Amino acid sequence: MEPINLFVDDLRDCPVGFTLARNFEQAIEILRMNTIDILTLDHDLGEDEHGKELPNGYDLVKYFCEHGLRVNRIYLHTDNPVGRNNMYETLLAAQRRGFIASDIEIYHYPITENKYSGTSDLV
Repeated sequence: MEPINLFVDDLRDCPVGFTLARNFEQAIEILRMNTIDILTLDHDLGEDEHGKELPNGYDLVKYFCEHGLRVNRIYLHTDNPVGRNNMYETLLAAQRRGFIASDIEIYHYPITENKYSGTSDLV
């Protein structure tokens, strides 16, 4: 199976060459069913109809680490500085403790330009 690149974001346009997951559940399914080269994460992944925050990128990072999932590179494209730092530090700590592979490259910055056209179904 050819590796894919995964872009996890509820609003931004999906960059060319990436598969899109708009929420936590979609991301987990894609991560489990595919070989991933690049994973790029947003922190804030929206709210439900009652205004309650949905599982976010930090929740996805925790799941990733708890289940020892594998990708080659992780980039954090979120504009949320606290969320970015939490995800980054959790990933590094998981590597140090052996929960995820030590050769996964983890970057505190985006690999793609953040674009938002206002069309949430744009892929």
